Amino acid sequence: MAESLAFSKTTDRAQLYDEVVPQIEALVAGESYIIANLANIAAVLKQVFGFFWVGFYFVKDGQLVLGPFQGPLACTRIKFDEGVCGHAATICETVIVPNVDEFPGHIACASESKSEIVVPIFDAEKNIFGVLDVDSDKLNDFSQVDADGLGKIVNIIERII
Repeated sequence: MAESLAFSKTTDRAQLYDEVVPQIEALVAGESYIIANLANIAAVLKQVFGFFWVGFYFVKDGQLVLGPFQGPLACTRIKFDEGVCGHAATICETVIVPNVDEFPGHIACASESKSEIVVPIFDAEKNIFGVLDVDSDKLNDFSQVDADGLGKIVNIIERII
């Protein structure tokens, strides 16, 4: 297990994802407990990118239920088709929202959140397992670079669930 991170002091997110993805691979290697792995992945993303909030929601009883996260208090349960997380889980696609105040049905778990990206996570049978949710306190903070980088991290998660 990796016990420390090594990453550049750069604002180039593509470079940071390239640096951190192999370290996340090493971090989860040999650990079978999904909660421990997701907790560490959330911590890595928060530390490296300084995102406002990073966390996971799991599908349970027909809704999304809060899992490991880093950041301020969060919504505990989200119905499918509500908020950005519910929307991403319903359509099974990554959703980037440049301004959460302009997203119909946005759930304001934290008023400081300004933009958001949500990446769905699938199990081995390609059923929706949960989502990776990342919030920023800056408007228009996410791009295709984040969708690609977070997608690589979700691919690691999908291999271990």
